[in-house]
Amino acid sequence: MGEIEERIAEKGLPGKFDYLEHPADVYIRAYGKDIIELFENSGLALFETMVDTSKVEPLVEKVIETEGFDLENLLYRWLEDLLTLYYSENLVFSEIIVKEIVIEKKNGDIYYRLRGLCKGEQYNQEKHEPRVEVKAVTYHLMKIVKDENEWRAYFVLDI
Repeated sequence: MGEIEERIAEKGLPGKFDYLEHPADVYIRAYGKDIIELFENSGLALFETMVDTSKVEPLVEKVIETEGFDLENLLYRWLEDLLTLYYSENLVFSEIIVKEIVIEKKNGDIYYRLRGLCKGEQYNQEKHEPRVEVKAVTYHLMKIVKDENEWRAYFVLDI
């Protein structure tokens, strides 16, 4: 594990996500018993990379709705929307609840739609212990895998 991963893995969240080796960025493997939990844990991994989420209180609620043309695109857009809230509204989240992920048809094409609720507060550098600044979500190494017992998502955060 590299220096960056050591800095952000102090708390650790076994069963939710872990950090994999990457030469320059943060490579995450998130877990879930189903697709809903996978997306929740992926969102939590994003914020845990940036701050100590155990110090984030659920004072503000934000509803997020996004859609994608496949599950990887949906994950990318979900994480991108969460990161946008961090940069545009200075919000960090400690509770991420995916209410639904549905498959729909639009103009003959299949797409995935997600609706989630995030709870957190305004970012405060003294309170939330900044870790690593995430610049962007990437498609590099992104994949979603389902086996008999769990779902796994792999994605890289550009730092």
